[in-house]
Amino acid sequence: MGIGHRVDPSEHEFLGAGVMIKHVLPAAGSVNKPAAQVDAGPQLQPAEERRRSQRVIIQVPVTLELEAGGSKVTVKAKTASVNDQGAMLICTKNFAVDTRFELVNDRTSKRQSCRVTRTAAENQQGYLIPVAFSASAPGFWQISFPPPGWKPLEN
Repeated sequence: MGIGHRVDPSEHEFLGAGVMIKHVLPAAGSVNKPAAQVDAGPQLQPAEERRRSQRVIIQVPVTLELEAGGSKVTVKAKTASVNDQGAMLICTKNFAVDTRFELVNDRTSKRQSCRVTRTAAENQQGYLIPVAFSASAPGFWQISFPPPGWKPLEN
């Protein structure tokens, strides 16, 4: 499925918060009979219901440290959003899925090992790279997250 088939795509071209609709197809050989329910497979839940912790939109300067060709490489980046399990990074370099590196929070010098979870999307600032920590790290970002189930007021 491409971007055009997603439900409520966001402005960043990532899957929006809508759910996919189960399509009802007519039963084979039926004419004027009620349509039979056809199982379209597992349905997606809204992103907020799948997420293990609240996501906060914040830019934090970070450094990525990884081994490439036998030498240590450091790359500067910043976050687009963070949670206790990882972050969405904005970086001028792209990384393949499952690339592993140490992420350093430049504000606190705390370190966390992580991996790239999906293919990055390109935008005007570089690449949006989703990363997951190797283990949940509450307190890594040194910010207060909204409580579970919290939703912003809608206009």
